[in-house]
Amino acid sequence: FHDVSEKAGFVPNVFWALAHRPDELRAFWAYHEALMRRDSGLSKGEREMIVTATSALNSCLYCVVAHGAVLRIREKSNIVSDQIATNHRKADITARQRAMLDFAMKVAGPDSSAVGDDDFALLHAHGFDDEDIWDISAITAFFGLSNRLANTTGMLPNVEFYTMGRGF
Repeated sequence: FHDVSEKAGFVPNVFWALAHRPDELRAFWAYHEALMRRDSGLSKGEREMIVTATSALNSCLYCVVAHGAVLRIREKSNIVSDQIATNHRKADITARQRAMLDFAMKVAGPDSSAVGDDDFALLHAHGFDDEDIWDISAITAFFGLSNRLANTTGMLPNVEFYTMGRGF
């Protein structure tokens, strides 16, 4: 908690909610860090795009607001997180990023069993390799869990998230 509060200036509510079960909080944070901080073909901003888009699909207020704030900072944009949370297909992003989010939405949605070779071929055509595709899938799946925990616990975003990264 100390390290996060030092960096952000506050303790995100997700930590307080997950502290209910400390072993699970430690496992959650370790996997979060493994997915979101590792060297990858995905930028830190693209990872936050995945979280923001799929969290919007899952109607997770906490994650849309919190990760939308991080996305604004990573991409140095006042508008990209709002665009992606509302309709990533009309957002001011690259065709590569749109393909990434289309795939993430398919993985996050009710038809994930339909993911197949055509999806992989399209991502490969946009320059993603198999490790990148794994990252997109794993981030989407992990935050599906996070979205459901946030929704069932009624977790609300810290007020600080609403104004973070709005000064570009």
